[in-house]
Amino acid sequence: MTKFYWLRFPEQSRYTGNLSARHKWGALPGLRCPECGATWAGSATAYPSADLSSLPEREEYEKPRPEPFDEFVRLRERVRPLVPPGAQLLPGAELGPLVGTATGTFSPLFFYFAEMPLVQSEALARLQTEGVRGLRGFPTQLRFRQKNHPELLELEILPYGRLHPDCTPERPPPCPKCGHDHFTRPDAPILDVASLPTHTDLFRLTDFETMLIGTERLVDAVRHLALDDVDIRALPLR
Repeated sequence: MTKFYWLRFPEQSRYTGNLSARHKWGALPGLRCPECGATWAGSATAYPSADLSSLPEREEYEKPRPEPFDEFVRLRERVRPLVPPGAQLLPGAELGPLVGTATGTFSPLFFYFAEMPLVQSEALARLQTEGVRGLRGFPTQLRFRQKNHPELLELEILPYGRLHPDCTPERPPPCPKCGHDHFTRPDAPILDVASLPTHTDLFRLTDFETMLIGTERLVDAVRHLALDDVDIRALPLR
């Protein structure tokens, strides 16, 4: 059985990279649910492939705010054709290329900001040569203060798979109308093996989008290529 790993930026790092950036087209608004009463925006996923330039309502995504449920759904469905098929579009999902400034040094895989996962272009090419599947890197519009800097791409990491219920025994059911699913990440995560994708080697969890999960194929390639500064933790399956 394929092994799966939780990939994180390490607690101790020799890299100093930092970003002051946002996604060009903004984000889906938050929502106010008439059924559960929650006002929320919980997405950590960005879709840098999304191009809203032809969308007349594109300015409606620029200002963060909550909207009534029906208005949120309308705005969500307007951008659905512009993101990958089957993409999860939670309130707060960000859209378009990363724009802003970058300072410091960046590791080949830079996962300090889970909502802005970066990869150096050379590292991405080497991973793809190793046969790692499903990696899509998109150009950023980041400005560096230093002259010598790497070409940084943003990885579009889609949500698939879920945590197994055994590791979240106190988790309340999500709202049947808006899907609000509020719970604390378990200290000992277990993956629901039946929900895991078979077509990609890097993904987020649908119910905890800040958790980046890699397959054994990806981890073997990262280690073989000595792509440092990734904390790799094997997760049990059930």
